[in-house]
Amino acid sequence: MPLNTTTAPPFVAVLVRGLLAGLIAGLLAGAFAYVAGEPHVEAAIAIEEAAAHAEPAAGAHDHEDTLVSRTGQRGGLFLATGLFGAAMGGLLATAYVLLSRRRRSDDGGRSGLLLAGAALLGAVIVPFLKYPANPPAVGDPATINQRTVTYLLMVVLGLVAVWAGSLGYRSVGGQAPTWQRAAAAVGGFLLVTAVSYVVMPSFQEVPADFPATLLWNFRLASLGTQVVLWTGIGLLFAALMHHERRRRAGTALPST
Repeated sequence: MPLNTTTAPPFVAVLVRGLLAGLIAGLLAGAFAYVAGEPHVEAAIAIEEAAAHAEPAAGAHDHEDTLVSRTGQRGGLFLATGLFGAAMGGLLATAYVLLSRRRRSDDGGRSGLLLAGAALLGAVIVPFLKYPANPPAVGDPATINQRTVTYLLMVVLGLVAVWAGSLGYRSVGGQAPTWQRAAAAVGGFLLVTAVSYVVMPSFQEVPADFPATLLWNFRLASLGTQVVLWTGIGLLFAALMHHERRRRAGTALPST
């Protein structure tokens, strides 16, 4: 008789694997940010300091307000990305367990990879296209609270857009051709995304004299860090769950 391997692993086992995958992916993302992003941050800070030196009073005040040195900030980068990655891995593992009730069998972590891709699309790419990251020298401090709130709201709307795409895919029906279900998914996703982009406010705070190449490279590095993070979480989590599935299958084999 075929071996029954449909029993899902305990939540704690899945959570630990999600945390581990997130931690490793976070450290990898931190390494990418350090190599690809730090040079552009340094260049942006140099521009900011040059502008501050042009106004001695303001420059002295900003220097006094510096609480963490650049060395400390570089070291904290890995701590921040590692902890953030672990937290995101834990959330992904929780979602994986909650959605496991809808699966007929253990898929060895493939659903976790799809969840990571959905998070990358909805929580990173959709908000990025509306509110791309800006280096330290860009942005009005008076609007930081408003920009933070609108960005977080855009993250929520991005996840809603992904959910709308999933809903559109399922609503067509399992008997429909694949291209029809895919078209419904893309339509639902684009509809919510387009409405969100129109409704949400825009911020144009990049100085006209700020180097366009530096701005572009910083934004690519910022996006790349998130891509490394979520790709790493998805691949590592899927690999760990696949290994767990094989281990449970081997444990369940009858002794001869």
